[in-house]
Amino acid sequence: MSWWCSWTRPFAVFSFLVVLSGCGSGMDLDDFEGEQPTLRLEEYFLGPTKAWGWFEDRFGKIQRRFVVDMTGTVEDGVLILDEDFVYDDGETENRVWRIRILGDGQYEGTTDGVVGVASGRIVGPALNWTYEFDLPVGERTWQVHFDDWMILQDEQVLLNTATVSKFGFTLGRVVLFFKKPDGWEPPES
Repeated sequence: MSWWCSWTRPFAVFSFLVVLSGCGSGMDLDDFEGEQPTLRLEEYFLGPTKAWGWFEDRFGKIQRRFVVDMTGTVEDGVLILDEDFVYDDGETENRVWRIRILGDGQYEGTTDGVVGVASGRIVGPALNWTYEFDLPVGERTWQVHFDDWMILQDEQVLLNTATVSKFGFTLGRVVLFFKKPDGWEPPES
């Protein structure tokens, strides 16, 4: 009996962790086919946008809140998104995304910290954006995976949630609420 317990306990724990790590958002981008409004990053993020969000750990505890002021411009088929973060502890950060507009709802982006290229695809109001990111954690840097979902609610509001994982295990989640300023009108297509 002790041999069986000593062998099966680690196997059972490992199996449970594998099953748990496989639990994802359950969303499928193609399920948004034909839904409205249609998201176009180069239109929604053109000009000023404000966002509020937080990072929560894998247990659902909020670790850090932040506000982001951003400005988007489009130059030669590239959306340049200049983001200024202010965290609840007073720390500030600037991040500039360069997002290539590939057509047919396809996008590729780079910014400091992204390993290689972020790639995304839009169907209807939804974008699924994935990338590897070098995340500073104390004195070290961890390469983590982002599985990012954005869903356009209306012309002014965009909701965003991103699962952050390493080796397939969820570390936490980023939640964001984007809003265009009052009086903003989308560009004519």
